[in-house]
Amino acid sequence: MNLLQVLVLNTNRVIIGSVQHILPILIATLFCVFIIRFSNRNLSVEQKQQVFKYFGVFVSGAIITYHSYLISLGNYSITTDLPLFLCSFLALIIPIFTFSRKYWMFEILLFWVIAGTTQGVLTPDIAVGFPSFDYFRYWIVHLGLLTIIFYAVFALRMRPRFKSIFKSFMALQVYVVVIMAINYFLKSNYFYLNRKPASASALDYLGDWPYYLLVVELILIPFFLLIYLPFYLTRNKSNKNSK
Repeated sequence: MNLLQVLVLNTNRVIIGSVQHILPILIATLFCVFIIRFSNRNLSVEQKQQVFKYFGVFVSGAIITYHSYLISLGNYSITTDLPLFLCSFLALIIPIFTFSRKYWMFEILLFWVIAGTTQGVLTPDIAVGFPSFDYFRYWIVHLGLLTIIFYAVFALRMRPRFKSIFKSFMALQVYVVVIMAINYFLKSNYFYLNRKPASASALDYLGDWPYYLLVVELILIPFFLLIYLPFYLTRNKSNKNSK
């Protein structure tokens, strides 16, 4: 039995560490490294910006197409299916950033994407595996968002500042409050604010509701600081070399 047959036959929930989990990450990593190296060596600034726009349209198109498909099935539910989980929401609005390249959006999205998608990539919540529509949607969104952020950093040379950490944190608090209000009125669980996801996740190690929400709040700033650390170290190194 070849690899494709194994993937097609295994259409249940994606298991952490399985081929369906690891293979998309490897493919996306290789693609990301390739496109950044190719862009830096062969493309002008204008061409890089055009590629950046294509990425945004592709990722957003995937989420719009997926939700259009769900609506066409006739059982779309506003309590479970709206693109209000963080990564789906980011995928929906990401073209605004890739077309405008607004720095304030970069400051917010850098931390949201890396922190938010890391958990989704390491512990995927995919009910039906390859070759389902949801399987491709999930990986295009999560790995696509990471590719966009890494392209902004390494191809477009965008860098966060220290205060970007706190801008991103405060913007996230606004998002959480809005989602809490939506959850209250719809009796929903967007952003997992009312209960943990059905699949295994990092939240399983942070206690029951509502304690895991408090723990997440406490570790967000340290996590954002960790994300910022490589930028801080490389900036200091550049400053020393320029003296």
